[in-house]
Amino acid sequence: MNFNPFLPKRRISFLLIVLCSLLIPGGFLSAQLRDYLNLPDHDSKKYYLGIGFLYDNSHLQVSAHPKFLASDSVLYVNPLNSGGFGVSGMFTFHVVNHLEFRFAFPEFIFSSNSIAYHVNYPPDGEQQLATKQIQSLLLGFPAQLKFLSDRIGNFRVYMLGGVNYRYDLASNSSARKAENLVKLSPSDLSVEAGLGFQFYFPVFILSPELKFSEGIKNIHSRDPNLQYSNVIDKIKSRQVIFSIIFEG
Repeated sequence: MNFNPFLPKRRISFLLIVLCSLLIPGGFLSAQLRDYLNLPDHDSKKYYLGIGFLYDNSHLQVSAHPKFLASDSVLYVNPLNSGGFGVSGMFTFHVVNHLEFRFAFPEFIFSSNSIAYHVNYPPDGEQQLATKQIQSLLLGFPAQLKFLSDRIGNFRVYMLGGVNYRYDLASNSSARKAENLVKLSPSDLSVEAGLGFQFYFPVFILSPELKFSEGIKNIHSRDPNLQYSNVIDKIKSRQVIFSIIFEG
């Protein structure tokens, strides 16, 4: 029985040629992989639309006024975590590979913020331990850059960063009868950063996203005549926003 040492090498070479012919663009396997991808032409779009449903967890950052240390009427001021929900339309532009620009038109968030006080001399009808709630209807205009990873099948990861201008439609800064309130100015500006995941389905993209928002503007409209306001110097916003985004 004769053994040909070149036969295994020939078989290997033949298999490599067949495999390469299948994987090259236009090959059978390449076409099969393309058929397996959902929305294969999505990354070539110049822009696309989306809608997001938001859950907001907010926490005010409070700086005490020097009057707080000089007065014994208020013993402590403690901001509390508060929740809210919202909805946002989204417009995303494809800039270059792995980079997109996104803005909302606009973002609506129904939210409330709470501040707890321990007061030595409470107003009539109130207790020493009091919690003041500030209701807000935020109209936001976020502008963000998205940095995307390579697409792995029907999955992709992205990071984002940007700024967000918000206007509070329910601001109480001009309220006249506000003896028991802390007044917040209507406009706010924050910087944002976050992380998200894109899951490609046959007709849409589902993106869970976690975003952190840090206010850079003092939104406290201080009134020295109000007991709950005069002990506070500055208030800045801080939010953690979880979103479920549908895009196509």
